Amino acid sequence: MSALVDHDRFDVALYTDPELFDREMERIFHRTWVWVAHESEIANAGDYKTATVGTQPVIVTRDRRGGINVLVNRCRHRGASVCETPRGNGNGFTCPYHAWSYTLDGSLRGVPYPEGYEDVLEKKDLPLKRLKVATYGGLVFASLNPGVQPLEEFLGKARYWIDLFLKQGAGYPVKTLGEHRFRFKGNWKIQLENTTDAYHFPIVHRSFMASVDAETAGMLSFMTDENAVVRALGNGHSVALMVPGQKDLDVDDGEPLPERFADLAAELAEEYEPAEVRRMIRALHGCGFNLNLFPNVSLSVSFLRVLRPISVAETEIRHVAIGLDGGPESVNRQRMRMHEHFQGPFGFGTPDDSEAWDRVQRGAAGGPELPILLNRGLKRESLDGNGDRVSQVTDESGMREAYAMWKAMMSDDS
Repeated sequence: MSALVDHDRFDVALYTDPELFDREMERIFHRTWVWVAHESEIANAGDYKTATVGTQPVIVTRDRRGGINVLVNRCRHRGASVCETPRGNGNGFTCPYHAWSYTLDGSLRGVPYPEGYEDVLEKKDLPLKRLKVATYGGLVFASLNPGVQPLEEFLGKARYWIDLFLKQGAGYPVKTLGEHRFRFKGNWKIQLENTTDAYHFPIVHRSFMASVDAETAGMLSFMTDENAVVRALGNGHSVALMVPGQKDLDVDDGEPLPERFADLAAELAEEYEPAEVRRMIRALHGCGFNLNLFPNVSLSVSFLRVLRPISVAETEIRHVAIGLDGGPESVNRQRMRMHEHFQGPFGFGTPDDSEAWDRVQRGAAGGPELPILLNRGLKRESLDGNGDRVSQVTDESGMREAYAMWKAMMSDDS
């Protein structure tokens, strides 16, 4: 396994080998923490949503005591899924095949026609399989590994950046607003690489850059900004800081608010104090960085990007918009319009990204002896006082970090 990944390159088999894909599910997705939900998606008792951990289907629930549960979506009787609804609210789950029923925490509640099960079935012994669950900053993670390291330890230095990301609530908690879901014909790691790949942005997203006003385009001109950096954070995580002035939204640079939001600012000023208006308007563009959390979620400027491996050459992506929980709906509407402009099905960003990812997978069929390169910025990468490996934002330090973690987990037989 170690021969497939070198520090600055890797074998194309990582995109194309079905056996390697199956091993990734076992060694990575079934062993570490995988993002499954945001707490706002299951805010109330009885709320649930379906998700996956690797390729295993799960249900994320909020039970009557307020606890969060992640349950394998598989009846303990004959194996049928017990929930096919993406999200909802209810008292539990009933298998459509033989009507075995389960509570929100997965306990087996009832078995129809119990005659015939005397002395061979104890309901307490047959709950839905429960995963280990932990949360940080409203992000819900689950693991199939009962011995997985504590979540805060796994997140490590990424926690600092999660905390910064959540400041775009502008004093309110963050909640999910809606999502755009789609699939591309490529390996999951192609998208994993993309989140901290600033090198592609002005090339792939030329149409988006042409669609925005000069002020926004200027803010996104980070290609030669020496303060725009990428950091390898350990455990496969990385962050690409593209707009340094938006890193910490509690730090107000005093610059005039963007003219494009003048009408919204005037509307808000009728109800909110000037400082509150500034805070909400300044947060509309998000936090100025993309944070990649290995292996399946990123906190990208102003939205969540979640990847779901389907097969070696197919991946599902969810782009989840976020907004202010309890804040003015006019701000959330503006955030949604901006989200749709880039991430939506008719947006400028998603179609271009997915086409690029498709083409990487198609190209992987050619020249199987040629490696995939990860060497941009290798000679200008440095170690800072925090222990992060840091380089210019267009460099591939984030990818090298992700593949170092991939190599460690895939080579570990423990």
